[in-house]
Amino acid sequence: MKSNLWNILKKELRELFRDKKSLSMMLIIPIFIPLIMLGMSALFESQTEKDINEYNTIGFAYNLSEAEKSIAKEMDIKVVEGKEDELKEKYENGEINLYVTKDENKYTLNIDSSDNTAYAQNLTEQYFNAYKSYLQQNYLTQNGVDADSVLNIITVEEKALEQDNYFADFIKNYAFLFVIMAITVSATYPATDTTAGEKERGTLETLLTFPIKSKDIILGKFLGVTLSSIITGVISFILAIISLVIAENMFSIYDGLDIMFTPLSIVMAFIIIIVYSFFISGLCISIASTCKTFKEAQSALTPLTFISLFPGMIAFMISITTTPLLSVVPFLNYSLIFTDINAGNVNWLNIALMIISTFIYIAIVLGYIIKQYKSEKVLFSK
Repeated sequence: MKSNLWNILKKELRELFRDKKSLSMMLIIPIFIPLIMLGMSALFESQTEKDINEYNTIGFAYNLSEAEKSIAKEMDIKVVEGKEDELKEKYENGEINLYVTKDENKYTLNIDSSDNTAYAQNLTEQYFNAYKSYLQQNYLTQNGVDADSVLNIITVEEKALEQDNYFADFIKNYAFLFVIMAITVSATYPATDTTAGEKERGTLETLLTFPIKSKDIILGKFLGVTLSSIITGVISFILAIISLVIAENMFSIYDGLDIMFTPLSIVMAFIIIIVYSFFISGLCISIASTCKTFKEAQSALTPLTFISLFPGMIAFMISITTTPLLSVVPFLNYSLIFTDINAGNVNWLNIALMIISTFIYIAIVLGYIIKQYKSEKVLFSK
């Protein structure tokens, strides 16, 4: 049995490394991960370093005092005064970024939800906070009160923690999601070729005439696809680490932050890569083995690429917390466990549940495939 299994595995690996398409899936796909990560970092930086001249033209539907003009000048605000109707027309034409109306002591910022308006809104709110502070200081001084002792009665400072930096968390967690997606893409082609592809070429029928158990054939094919997936995952993660080093030195949004994975997260990432490779390889072979042609199998496996990415993406965006129940949910559990570990939250129960549930799923899937291979009606029906 061991000899037959080893022979099947050697056959699969030989065909895998001889096939240019399989090699390209295994080795070329990981190259896209650095491109994606560096591209995302560049996008983040462009958003945080937007030129003030793109959003600092503000309309005022009233006459500004000299003090207001002075504050606006200090904040690089380009003041456009006029009537409300005129300012509304200029805003709609894109000549100003927003406009302010006044009713006694009530000021209204007229805005929409565009990106430039969001920046302009933030700048205008800072302007009014400065103007309000100026008025408060004048009022207290005129009434013989020490303005500084009142306005600065407490001091509030902000300290950005590394683990709370959004950009750093985002880039690390999404890097791992792309590694998961790369493994999935890498597993689909060899799984398709070794099942539906061999069925279409007629070589599978010949293989089954040999005195080899179906279980040995399936396990050999399964381990071959799994090994390919693990190689892709390891290469992808190594390239992700290299990309983080480059991004940390290239982009100012990471200044003062250590965005590198921790040693524990690196070890756990490799464990998850191995576990996930076993899971996705078995699932791909299971689906592809029910298809009659290579093209049909490819179509059936395409949705797995999106399924592998979106659950983890949504979970990170809405900050889903890992629970024992979610630790056994396929696809979602891998990204959740890694996100927790990356944040310094290590729950060994959840990790154990993820690993145990995965191998239970694999056993079920392999049992299903072996049953399919024993059925000539399923294998060779036209």
